[in-house]
Amino acid sequence: MHIRSYQPSDYIEIANLFHKSVHAIKQSFYSKEELEAWAPTPPDYTDWKARLLEKKPFVALENNGIIGFIELESDGHIDCLYVHPEHQGSGIASQLLQHLRMVAQKKKITRLHVEASKVAMPFFKKSGFTLIKENHINLRGQSLLNYSMSSNTQP
Repeated sequence: MHIRSYQPSDYIEIANLFHKSVHAIKQSFYSKEELEAWAPTPPDYTDWKARLLEKKPFVALENNGIIGFIELESDGHIDCLYVHPEHQGSGIASQLLQHLRMVAQKKKITRLHVEASKVAMPFFKKSGFTLIKENHINLRGQSLLNYSMSSNTQP
């Protein structure tokens, strides 16, 4: 596995990875309706193309396929961290976060912050993030629960 910067040709593969990752979440965490609100079927590739050109995520690749991605905004916000369902639990998210921390330090960003899902919150907590508050986000007619968390760029 290696990590590289986003390329414009990645947008369909990333949109599909995001959709698969969200819809692989057990319904004990989020209902089918909540998952569909979070990641509508089919993905809107036009929106994803525009979004990713702005966000410019880092992507994890294995055998020339994208298996994960992470986004860093200039204020230290991590907007997305997703790993393909077939690769979850294999350290990809940790490697992406470690890469992001190094990039953030080079950019003189001292704090990272994220709104983590119920599924991602334990990962971020284990990675040195502190829980700030619980959020209820209204999205496409559904109320989704997530958690505001923050960390220094050096854990």
